[in-house]
Amino acid sequence: MDLLLISDTHIPKRARDLPATLWAAVERADVVIHAGDWVDLASYEALEARSARLIACWGNNDGDDLRARMPERADVVLGGLRFTVTHETGAATGREKRMSAAYPDTDVLVFGHSHIPWDTTSETGLRLLNPGSPTDRRRQPHCTYMTATIGDDSVLHVQLHRLPVPA
Repeated sequence: MDLLLISDTHIPKRARDLPATLWAAVERADVVIHAGDWVDLASYEALEARSARLIACWGNNDGDDLRARMPERADVVLGGLRFTVTHETGAATGREKRMSAAYPDTDVLVFGHSHIPWDTTSETGLRLLNPGSPTDRRRQPHCTYMTATIGDDSVLHVQLHRLPVPA
């Protein structure tokens, strides 16, 4: 199963649209996961229409129109793994320990907010993934997103992809 992980798209404030490379990845993915901060309902609707399956949550920059369409926290089982998608996880320091306590029944936590890519595994085995942002790199050298594959053995293989900085 091929997954696409994105967050913090901030359309149209940070970019007019998602990069063409990312739209191509949407077309290839079995499941698209978006961890909030859409900003615009139209971008949610476009991604929903072009995704085979969309799992999403809202972020702190999303208004009532987006919050009415998706949860603050989305939970789903994919390929035998229990995923939780949420926007904010707090400070980086101590994140693994805090999130392991907050999500004891989750195998993979996908989050956003910081625009900083993150891929770690806690002492309890919780995998924490932040794909960064495909439209707003903040203090990072590149805009980013992640792809992941769940194999027959329920092992998640993750790859971080770099994008050019939007014009």
